[in-house]
Amino acid sequence: MTNFIPIFPLSIVVYPGEKLNLHIFEPRYKQLIQECAASKKPFGIPAVLNNHLAEMGTLVEISEISKQYEDGQMDIRTEGIQVFKILEVIKELPDKLYSGAIVTYPENNTRGSSAKMKTIIEGIRKIHQSLGVTKEFPRPDELLNSYDVAHHAGLSLEEEYRLLEYLTEIHRQEFLKRHLAKVLPVMEKMDSLKGKIKLNGHFKNLEGFNFS
Repeated sequence: MTNFIPIFPLSIVVYPGEKLNLHIFEPRYKQLIQECAASKKPFGIPAVLNNHLAEMGTLVEISEISKQYEDGQMDIRTEGIQVFKILEVIKELPDKLYSGAIVTYPENNTRGSSAKMKTIIEGIRKIHQSLGVTKEFPRPDELLNSYDVAHHAGLSLEEEYRLLEYLTEIHRQEFLKRHLAKVLPVMEKMDSLKGKIKLNGHFKNLEGFNFS
């Protein structure tokens, strides 16, 4: 199925199910949000990578306009709905300040492996523990999917976009699993290094070397 949608390109990756808060201040996007809110229609957030518009993005709906300012700026709450692929960008629209795109919605298989997901969650929590940060996931562990945890795994923007390109949950889980397999040993070395630094200057209780 193809469809026309207004687009709001941003240098972020949004995933289906993600709740995203935005502050709207540019005139073109104030118009976009006002019209989408009035018509109760969604808009698209395609990712911008290295100053280039990527072909994949996520359709989002406006949950709430939480604050409106006197100059027309807004604070809004949105939620990701589904992944889209851009077929054609329409930069100029009649009487509109914003742009649009003809998009298609590729089939997205959301069935994954519960065992892999458990391994991924454990790995992400190990990273958080190493960094001394606490992050709450949006749902109970048994209900989480790759989209729910991707922003918590320490991926670069380009890696987050690569995950968006995978259209099966199994592939997304495998991608996260491989990423964590690379990152966790580095974090363990950092923990060891932090331990050595903390010991520096302290009295050390060490056994002497025994010559045989």
